[in-house]
Order: sequence, then structure tokens, then C-alpha cells
Amino acid sequence: METWLLLAAGACAAAFVQGLAGFGFGLVAMTFWSWTLAPSLAAPAVVFGSLVGQLLAVRSLRHGLDWRRLAPFLLGGLLGVPLGVGLLHYVDPAAFRLGVGLVLLVYCPAMLLAAELPRVTRGGRPADAGVGWLSGIMSGFGGLPGPALTLWCVLRGWPRDQQRAVFQTFNLVMHGVTLSSYAVAGLLDARMVPVFAVVGGAVLVPALAGVRLYRRFSDATFRRLVLGLLTLSGVALVVSGVRSLW
Repeated sequence: METWLLLAAGACAAAFVQGLAGFGFGLVAMTFWSWTLAPSLAAPAVVFGSLVGQLLAVRSLRHGLDWRRLAPFLLGGLLGVPLGVGLLHYVDPAAFRLGVGLVLLVYCPAMLLAAELPRVTRGGRPADAGVGWLSGIMSGFGGLPGPALTLWCVLRGWPRDQQRAVFQTFNLVMHGVTLSSYAVAGLLDARMVPVFAVVGGAVLVPALAGVRLYRRFSDATFRRLVLGLLTLSGVALVVSGVRSLW
């Protein structure tokens, strides 16, 4: 019973944060699930819960969705995923998480404290595709499609609706590809049915509540929220990496 309660509580909290910020489901959920769920169950549960939450929030993306802007990121991401999967044979995932976490811990707090954020205006679509490619590699290798792309959207200086439309749609597609890969690899067995049922039911109301609250945010408040969550992501990744390496 305790396992199922933690599963539902983690899904509720994670769905609310994702509805509010557009990302962060796995970060929040794993603070609950890492104590009770085996990694073979937790990883698909994170991808499934995040995917359901993203689908529930699709309607909120209509204010900023621009397929011409999004296309380079998606193309780069889809090209990067296979390379990320291939790197699993050569790079230690714990060292990878530690490295990403340290970068986030240095850079994101600095931007939070800065009076004015730097703006990246050059590079155009090739630069966007390159960031998408890097995010695709991170998704295939470590299940982390969000940090690089989310940070890039902040540095681009786009309005919050446009930022959210880019990184949330990108994450939705990457999670869909990942879940399909799990199915093809035979990782979604009968044990996942009750897990998916609990997670799917638990995310419905919190995800929609988070989306509703998001509409009240200004661009500046949304930027601080995103940078704050990325900083917390860095903390979680560093702790996870150090524990695994130790």
C-alpha cells in the first residue's frame, strides 16, 4: 500500500510542477519513487507520466506554437537520440549526470542573480538544430531532453509562451520516441499495467491545475521559475551522480 501511495503522490506533485513550468516531471517524481520503485519500473513510469502530462497541456501551447521555429529542434533531436543510445556502451551515465548537474549549478544561479540576462541572437536555425541534436543525445543517453533546450530558450529571450511551446513540444516528442523504444525493446511488460494506471489517473487534475496557474505568470516570473527549477535539477543530478560513483 505504501508503494502505491508514494507512486500516486509523486505523480501528483510532478504533474503539477510540469503543468506550471512545462518540464520537471522526472525531477519531482523521482524524489518520491527512487525510494520504492526499481529503476526498471521507475524509468518507464517517468516517461509515461510526463507524456500524459504534456498531452494534457497541449491546448495551452496554442498561444506560442510555431512549427517553423520548432522544426529545427525536432530534426536535431531525432538525429541525436540514436547517438545518445549508442553512447550508453562507452560513457558512464553517473559521470554524465554529475557533469550536467555541475554545469546547471554554476550557470543557472548566476543567471538568476544577474541584473540582465545575456541574449543569444545569432546562429539562427542551424544553432537551434544543434541544440536540439545535443538535447536528443542527452535524451537517448540519460533521459534528459530538457535542460539544454530549456536553457537555450531562456537565452534566446523569447516570450514565455514561445519558450514553453518549443521545449514542451520537444519533450513530448522525445518522450513519445523513448516510450516507443521501450515497447519495441520489450521493456513494457505486465508489471507496468498497474503502475501506468495509477500514474495516469494521478496526473490528470494536478497537471491541469498547474497549467491554469501558469497563465497568471509574467515573463519575468516564468523566467525565474524555469531557472530555479533548472538549478534544482542540477542539485538532483549532482547528488545522483555522486551516489552512483561512490
